[in-house]
Amino acid sequence: MNSNEGSSENKAITRREFFKMAFTAGLAGATMATSGCLIQDRTIGETGWIPEHYKGVGAFPVQAKGRIAVNPVDPAIARNDRLCILCAQCIEVCRRQSVFDYHDLPLKGDFVCVHCGQCTLWCPSFAITEKYRIEEVKAVLDDPDKFVIVQTAPATRIGLGEEFGLPIGSWVQDRQVAALRALGFDRTFDTNFTADLTIMEEGTELIKRLNGELPHALPQITSCCPGWIKFAEYFYPDLLDHLSTAKSPQQMFGTLAKTYYAEMSGIDPEKIVTVSIMPCTAKKFEAAREMVNDAKNYWKKEHIKDMDYVLTTRELALLLKEKRIDINDLPDENYDSIMSEGSGAGVLFGATGGVMQAAVRSAYFLISGQNCPPEVLELKSLHGLDEIKEASVPIPGFGTVNVAVVQGLRNARIIMEAIRRGEKVPYHFIEVMACRGGCATGGGQPRATVPPSDAVRAKRIEAILRRDAELTLRESHENPEILKLYETFLGLPHSDKAYQLLHTKYSSRGHLLNAKRLG
Repeated sequence: MNSNEGSSENKAITRREFFKMAFTAGLAGATMATSGCLIQDRTIGETGWIPEHYKGVGAFPVQAKGRIAVNPVDPAIARNDRLCILCAQCIEVCRRQSVFDYHDLPLKGDFVCVHCGQCTLWCPSFAITEKYRIEEVKAVLDDPDKFVIVQTAPATRIGLGEEFGLPIGSWVQDRQVAALRALGFDRTFDTNFTADLTIMEEGTELIKRLNGELPHALPQITSCCPGWIKFAEYFYPDLLDHLSTAKSPQQMFGTLAKTYYAEMSGIDPEKIVTVSIMPCTAKKFEAAREMVNDAKNYWKKEHIKDMDYVLTTRELALLLKEKRIDINDLPDENYDSIMSEGSGAGVLFGATGGVMQAAVRSAYFLISGQNCPPEVLELKSLHGLDEIKEASVPIPGFGTVNVAVVQGLRNARIIMEAIRRGEKVPYHFIEVMACRGGCATGGGQPRATVPPSDAVRAKRIEAILRRDAELTLRESHENPEILKLYETFLGLPHSDKAYQLLHTKYSSRGHLLNAKRLG
């Protein structure tokens, strides 16, 4: 950092001096508050600040060399320029994700960003964070005319405990439920429910592709990671037909909360506010996509939005600390009924390889009519942190289904480029997650190390796999609440009603990249 970049009234400091100062002051273990340079420490109710001699240093232009561009109206990511030290860690991780080539300049009013949030985990000075929605959620919780429903993603329950001093990978599901009730949510539900539903819809879609009932291309590729979806829309718009049309569990939940649950409970859908607790910053972007809003069509009321607010695991921790709620002091509580039964397969969505493992369990049954054998139930070749994993599963009545798991967008490029070249990719179904480790180390998870380490990823993933193994209900197609949903509301998987409410479309963003190339 050059001295002429700072205020004339403030002493300019080097990056090394800043790091030394930050760690001495405890800022490396803090979370940036919403306003200005204020820092809210992990200790409940205490607030620190950037020392006076650093204020004013770092007010650089948005396109300054040494950092990626962040759109001021980005729905997921925000940057405080006063905290940026131009260390280029955000550039490094964006390059690793294979996004940065087109990320440094705005394109026709857009910025090439997939909102994965890995930059928020790599930034050492807390200059880059998620776009906070805490105040809006507090407002609806305080509104007596609103009925506020919250859902919790699988990976949040192995992350939240770290914000309250618990070991990495601690399972805090029941205390998380108690904490959300203490905040005033009217109903607390489990996203594992709609993870199981996603498997039913996505698995049925795969079977229809395999037997030729659907004209869509093979291999089919998962669609529950919004960072991956936007990446594909930017770089592979010609291959969008390979993506499953099934919505993500978050969005399926939002739609059903304002249709199925509203009808079952007799609550006016216009009074329902949906909030999700997610390990992922890109889920904020996903909730804003117009193509995932279908409750409005069901009720013929244009202003109804399926998902209203998304908070990350870190945001939930901030909100709890502001309200002086410590999960260590809370009892275990259970989710509310109707939309909370989840299988071990649903839990697995929180780890790399988990979506595919869950899908294979149910695909085996849906194709053969038989329960899968133990080696298919476990499918250990899909575990671990290898960048591309694969498995071949013999299914009676069909033959062998070949599947692959890809983590990291750089590795997704390898597969997509091969498909684009017309090579015969030897897979029927592929899972893609933007973040290494999957949702366990998503962009909204706690910052256990900076940058994230494989040791942290492994501990969180181990907790998810252990929970799956402990459960009696481990297959999505055996979830009794899912069976009731189809029986009383949707009909069959991939029925007209299910397709209208639970499936979506994608749009090409390739013209933005082409505009830059031509420019």
